[in-house]
Amino acid sequence: MTTGLSPEGTTAAIAALGTLIRGHRLRIGLTQRELADLSTISVRAIRDLEKGKAQRPRTDTIRLIADGLRLGPRARTALEEAVRRGHRGGADRQRPAERAAPPSPLHPLVERQAEAAVLTEELRSGSERLVTLVGLSGVGKTRLALETAARLHDAGFPVLWHTAPGAVADCLPDAGESFAALTADCADYLRGDGSADDLPPSLAVALGDRGSLLVLDGVDTADLAFPRLARLQREVPGLRLLLTTGEPWNVPGERLFLVSPLDAPDPAAGIRPDAPAVRLFLGRLRRVRPDLVPDERDMADIAWVCHRLDGHPLALAAAASWLTVCDLRTLRGIVGSDPAALLDPLADGRSGPGLQDRVARTLAALPAGHRQLIAGLCAAGAEEFVLEDVLRLTGGPLPHCGRVIRDLLISGVVRPSTDSGRAAFRVLCVVRAALPAAVPAPSAAA
Repeated sequence: MTTGLSPEGTTAAIAALGTLIRGHRLRIGLTQRELADLSTISVRAIRDLEKGKAQRPRTDTIRLIADGLRLGPRARTALEEAVRRGHRGGADRQRPAERAAPPSPLHPLVERQAEAAVLTEELRSGSERLVTLVGLSGVGKTRLALETAARLHDAGFPVLWHTAPGAVADCLPDAGESFAALTADCADYLRGDGSADDLPPSLAVALGDRGSLLVLDGVDTADLAFPRLARLQREVPGLRLLLTTGEPWNVPGERLFLVSPLDAPDPAAGIRPDAPAVRLFLGRLRRVRPDLVPDERDMADIAWVCHRLDGHPLALAAAASWLTVCDLRTLRGIVGSDPAALLDPLADGRSGPGLQDRVARTLAALPAGHRQLIAGLCAAGAEEFVLEDVLRLTGGPLPHCGRVIRDLLISGVVRPSTDSGRAAFRVLCVVRAALPAAVPAPSAAA
């Protein structure tokens, strides 16, 4: 009689170890690189542990990781038990087949746990097979997709991840290359590249009818061929598709998922250091100014900046980067007078178009009437607007005005506002800053 675990049990034990390490790391807001620096373990070793690829991790390795994570006795015991359960599987067990994994995020997840849980369950259960994450550039669509993909991978799903050409890759690709060709074939097939309409032969063999996820990050939905998606879903019934994009695909069966900026309450109602936008800003502040410990006045400035920038993650990260050359009081003054100057990170210039350019392109893609409405709302000078304001400015019927607001929400140029306790909306500060370039001033004759 053997006391070793089955191969499935060994795999489950190693996966549990990786989940524990990853959970502790994200809980305290560390990247894999930061944990590697603290524990003296390589980034690749940590990545392999978290993905369940390290079948027999050494005891010293786990001890160093526990030291880097500052774990207490109970948490250390749980890690050590997961290692022992994996070792009991026996050294001669055959390693399970490699499973395609998503890339590694560059930054910890802030606040999106509830959204990730909803997306994970919808895709895991198969109640949704095509989900499109929409929202303004820099709002966090890729980060939410990474978290969802990681959770599905932990649940046993192979994850094929494709970053569209020209998109900003805000993650570190998986070290394995064995699935790169298969992922590229899937993306090319959906884009209609090539003359053949047949599915890649390797796709059905690799995925079969089991649950799997294909992520197209930063894709232009205008390039995708819906008939090919329909065939792909028929031929590979377990496949789910997750898109991150600026515009909906508007095809049957699409589940639109709006990614809004982080919550940034008005500090006039009280400063909340635990507000998601404030937490993100503080995390970026520690990266550029680890010597700065915010006092009460600093927290008031931070809360004001976060509210003024509407909790937009990339705008907050860009603003925080400027603290290498100015103090918080100066930063607040610039955000209040000319936020456009802060919309791109101080070290930017090699990572593609800046936030202001990307927002301007989003505005330019909107119908002319929508752009004029935004200009009218900004000219009114109010912090918020409601449905009645759109009725007054456009003169259109109620159904039309409702659809216009929905279009603006989906594009991400406005966000719901909860400051007044009513159904109100705000034009994002980054949109106001980019508006002059997208909506020319009226001529004197006009």
